[in-house]
Amino acid sequence: MIPYCAALVFLAVELQTPSTRLKELVSLEGVRDNQLIGYGLVVGLTGTGDRQLTVFSAQSLTNLLQQMGVAVPASAILVKNTAAVLVTATLPPFAQPGMHVDVTAAALGDASNLQGGLLILTSLKAVDGQVYAVAQGSVVTGGFGAGRGGGNAQTVNHPTVGRVPGGAIVERLAPSIVPTVQVRLQLHEPDFTTALRISAAINAEFEGAGKPLAKPENSALVTVTVPPDYAGRAVEFVAKLESLEVKADRIAKVVINERTGTIVMGKEVRVSPVAIMHGNLTVEIQTTEMVSQPGPLSQGTTAVVPQVKVNAKEEKARSLVLNRGATVEELVRALGAIGSTPRDVIAILQSLHAAGALEADIDII
Repeated sequence: MIPYCAALVFLAVELQTPSTRLKELVSLEGVRDNQLIGYGLVVGLTGTGDRQLTVFSAQSLTNLLQQMGVAVPASAILVKNTAAVLVTATLPPFAQPGMHVDVTAAALGDASNLQGGLLILTSLKAVDGQVYAVAQGSVVTGGFGAGRGGGNAQTVNHPTVGRVPGGAIVERLAPSIVPTVQVRLQLHEPDFTTALRISAAINAEFEGAGKPLAKPENSALVTVTVPPDYAGRAVEFVAKLESLEVKADRIAKVVINERTGTIVMGKEVRVSPVAIMHGNLTVEIQTTEMVSQPGPLSQGTTAVVPQVKVNAKEEKARSLVLNRGATVEELVRALGAIGSTPRDVIAILQSLHAAGALEADIDII
């Protein structure tokens, strides 16, 4: 029998939702990050690079040497200080040529450690196939490996992935849309109520414009017309919008992590009137190995005979009655008062949701 040990973490959110800046709730359509990727080589490793079985790293090294005037066949190369890597980066919106961005290098072959390596000049492309940045620099890993295997090795964290801080230089202007006569706000968490509140807050702030400027298109998009007073000053208008505060509406939700016994819920989550009875059944199986010895001068042989013992114990059901308007917080505290374990609480919450008595979404991670 394996005991279940977990800590119950309860997080209650106040009923009065505080106002949040519009900057944290929305993003501008067309103003977004872009993912970059490239293939490169990391050199200068201390024998922890790709082995001979990784063919493409030797071919890449051959191509690199040929560009420098050194002709060496790929079959004749056996270099353990080189590793083939995939290089990724995130190009921020409106990134200007000459700006530096961080890159991440991950081993592509069977290299065991990138610690102390140097990333050679690597082109980084976007999904359109255009080169937007080039990366080069020393790779910094968050871990290390020591030893020579055979049980005498020690690895800390993940040494086959490293970063090059500021290692990429932007070569091409990032594809971004500059707001002109209209701004389209995309909600991070689509919600009709929040979209309506955002529209109302913007119209109240710029009520002197003559007509409403903001219009909610759907639960995830609010269209805002730039007022005449801000013509040619779209950046100033967007900065004004970002400082507005709105009370965002959120769905009542209970998040359960059964692996760690963590429950996160809002204080406003309600439970319908319900009676709960919950018991606990424990089954314990013990196996004892008994040795059977044959008699003296007999023809028998020594044998091991397992002795199995099964014990079942069932606790009395514990009952709990919740009145109308009870919250999940009250339910959890009541369950804790009668000695329920985190596993019991998780099982009861799942049963309440299945019965339709839990007035919230339940998310199990």
